Amino acid sequence: MSWESTALYYRLINQDVKQRCGGLHSAPLILHSVDFTGIAELQHNNDWHTLSDTLCSIAKKLEQAGAEALMICTNTMHKVAKDITNVVQIPVLHIGDAILAACHAQSITKVGLLGTAFTMEQPFLKAYLSDGGLDVLVPDESGRQTVHNVIYDELCQGKVFDASRAQYQQIIESLKERGAQAVILGCTEIGLLIAQRDVSLPVLDTTELHAKLAVDFIVS
Repeated sequence: MSWESTALYYRLINQDVKQRCGGLHSAPLILHSVDFTGIAELQHNNDWHTLSDTLCSIAKKLEQAGAEALMICTNTMHKVAKDITNVVQIPVLHIGDAILAACHAQSITKVGLLGTAFTMEQPFLKAYLSDGGLDVLVPDESGRQTVHNVIYDELCQGKVFDASRAQYQQIIESLKERGAQAVILGCTEIGLLIAQRDVSLPVLDTTELHAKLAVDFIVS
């Protein structure tokens, strides 16, 4: 939803298409970029009905423009993924499927999940992953608030601070102590702050995994 992660998605998808196809190949994409201020306000006002209507309207316009599949380039707004699926005839490439595929490939069954408070506390992604066979752990209340605040107050605004990275590292370590075999960076901006080199647990970056799922569809 923020342009920071939108730019990352765009780069990752195009780089992967070029790597797989070679030459001057790039990704055929139709991109709708939102004004994130309005989206964030509706999220924090718990107005998911309006958010659903907004994203469903965008999805229908993208389908009418010729899109053959859709991606919701954010974990949080997968809360309305089912609504979008119901209003279009083309497939929605679900971020949860990208996570599950990576976990199954690595025989990971117990994961820590970082994301917005909505993603960590509400069931729309956790239940999706649980239904796919994963045991999902989230930080304690203080940890969840820290992760959430860093996303909205810093990462979505392109601010990356070492102090915040250290806080995330401590939170990830606590998930490891509780038995997590890997950590899901379940917000598309977290990869701006945390990379594999920063933590001892395997990192599952949903932005990278979702982008790969898109390229799998494009080149299939």
